[in-house]
Amino acid sequence: MEKQQSALLAESIDEILDELITVKGNPFSVPTGTPIELVDNDPLEAVQEQFRTGAMSLGWDPTTAQIVIEAHPLTEDDADDESLHEEAADEPEMLRVRMPVGTARAFTKRTREIVGAGRPICPLCGYPMDADGHICTIPEV
Repeated sequence: MEKQQSALLAESIDEILDELITVKGNPFSVPTGTPIELVDNDPLEAVQEQFRTGAMSLGWDPTTAQIVIEAHPLTEDDADDESLHEEAADEPEMLRVRMPVGTARAFTKRTREIVGAGRPICPLCGYPMDADGHICTIPEV
């Protein structure tokens, strides 16, 4: 998953949880912050990449009181068009993650910390800038 995707995912999860808090008669106990017992400051472990994330979906399952994330592989069309398309349900791979509300808050907190610790993003091209400089090219229109 790219840095920008991670940041947007964290922001979107918090928006869903914040909206749930405001719903009248909400039967779910949604924390406003990360529960202390779910704070994760352990070092990150290396993972084996299974696929690069393209299209993602994010939702709320009221039957289980969980945030649901689906990540679909980046397709050749995505890479060529630089846009994400809804793909048919016959994709060979997909990652589905379900998180209870407390875990979702912990995920967004940790994601923001990790994204914030990375290289800054170039405001012109959107790619990470290296410490020794950055030269970007703006695509011709």
